[in-house]
Amino acid sequence: MYVLKHGIKKDPVRRWGLPDRIFFGYGACHILAGVYLERPPLKGFLAERIVPAEGFAGAHIYVTDGVVAFDFHGYSLRDRLLAHHRKGWSADKPGWSAVIETVDFDMLGTVQLNARKMLGPDQYLDDPRPRALTFIERRNHARDAERARRAAGTS
Repeated sequence: MYVLKHGIKKDPVRRWGLPDRIFFGYGACHILAGVYLERPPLKGFLAERIVPAEGFAGAHIYVTDGVVAFDFHGYSLRDRLLAHHRKGWSADKPGWSAVIETVDFDMLGTVQLNARKMLGPDQYLDDPRPRALTFIERRNHARDAERARRAAGTS
């Protein structure tokens, strides 16, 4: 699991300068998921979020069809994504636990995001939506999702 250096998330310039996978994996995952769902490259996906227990960090938002998930890693099995996330956080934080919720708010709406302690797209150094779209468009979604499905034996 990648750990950001102290202070990066509070510094707009340093945060913006992170590589895409780190930018969307550590603080802007909701933007990536929101842009994905605006113009879904694959049908049947919705957003879910990992909500850590009180007093713990480790929230994350991704999109899924229930079997396959997409986030800053690309496509993977949803269960593997959740296991990887849990393993990474619980290794450093004994007692770490979380619940999974379906996202029922606008992941690109600043007011709704701020109410959940997330930045809106207008609160970054620059607009992250085009950056997310470019990140999404670099993938071969049908091929990559199919590879993940084959790993689950559900193709």
